[in-house]
Amino acid sequence: MANTTPARPTVTTPAPAGVTPSAPRTLLLAQLSNSVGDGAFYVTSALYFTGVVGLSAAQVGAGLAVAGAVGSPAGVPLGALADRRGPRGVSVLLALVTAAAVGSFLLIGSFPAFLAAATLYACAQSGLAAARQALLAGLVAPAHRTAVLARLQAVLNAGLAVGAALGGVALHAGTRGAYLAVLALDAAGFLLCALLLARLPAPAPAPAAAPRAAPATAVLRDRPYVVLTLLNALLLLRMPVLSLALPLWIAQRTAAPGWTVSALFVLNTVAVTLFQVRAARSVTDLASAARAVRGAGAVMLAACAVFASTGLPGLGAGGSAAVLVLGAVLLVHAEMRHAAGSWQLGIALAPADRIGQYQGFYGAGVPVARALGPLVVTTLLLGGGPAGWLLLGGAFLLAATATGPAARWAAGTRSAAQEAGSVTSAGGPG
Repeated sequence: MANTTPARPTVTTPAPAGVTPSAPRTLLLAQLSNSVGDGAFYVTSALYFTGVVGLSAAQVGAGLAVAGAVGSPAGVPLGALADRRGPRGVSVLLALVTAAAVGSFLLIGSFPAFLAAATLYACAQSGLAAARQALLAGLVAPAHRTAVLARLQAVLNAGLAVGAALGGVALHAGTRGAYLAVLALDAAGFLLCALLLARLPAPAPAPAAAPRAAPATAVLRDRPYVVLTLLNALLLLRMPVLSLALPLWIAQRTAAPGWTVSALFVLNTVAVTLFQVRAARSVTDLASAARAVRGAGAVMLAACAVFASTGLPGLGAGGSAAVLVLGAVLLVHAEMRHAAGSWQLGIALAPADRIGQYQGFYGAGVPVARALGPLVVTTLLLGGGPAGWLLLGGAFLLAATATGPAARWAAGTRSAAQEAGSVTSAGGPG
């Protein structure tokens, strides 16, 4: 299936000039500073909102759903703002807004206040992710971006793990003061993140693609990029497989002991922390990115087949646990290869003057997968049993295989646009 690999693109973002070698290190420190607090917040937030603030579980779920629905698309206009005003300043501003949103959780006492704070938090986080991607693109040469993104992902996982451990201490204490300390830690992490990002040099402005500035929703008219984003969102359904579907599957359909759930989560986190950089080394252009995604789809199918086998009769507790570990190893390998390929595709195929806007749209696949994925995978897997696992794996393979042609399509439209611009600027037909 070599014909699914796209040709090397003819349009790339120019290599940044005059950038200090310490820029990637500063980006890594900024990532670490907020990921520790986020890890603590993620494991304690539900109990804080229900046990301390006094909200019901239904209110928390509804509020987070509304916040996600508003925050996911907010990344597109906020990313466009980063393109127009500069990604460094917008990243710093959105890190400060995120810190303020987290700090406001300390003061809420009602559902409307929670909804407002959660929505602000979701919008700021979505915009910050897009602006930081644009900032990275402006400070790191194209050939090195995937490697830097892999290091950022490894640092993110390490920070989340440390933060989750701190959150566990707060959960053990179970006091209002412990929960408030976690929120203060998370807010302080984003303040430190803003300070670190402010130390970075301002990237040189990207060359405008047209005399008039493109609208903030131009990405929605870029059909190949929209298709690529949808395929990536489908592949991101692997996220709720580990966090939700497998725990329920293990409890309801296998003889594996309960601690297997925790073991698989730890295995995934440690593997990404240790091996994500290595897994991304071979991804340097669109061709290698498409190969990585296509290979990840095949491994996802294999992982799903392994998980499906644990629902068959005859496996004892030890056998089920061993097979589940094998499936988890395959899944995390696929996750790292898919991540590396998708990073390269998402940035390399974004126009140089609209990286923030395009990354805001591309990154919306993550919250969409987190919001809709649980319903999809639990219905498919718990309702369909082993056949549901195979159907999900087949969907992963199809999406991964289609990614190559979609990337070729997108690269072709950029080549055609560049050629048309060259003809026009030379006095040819416009």
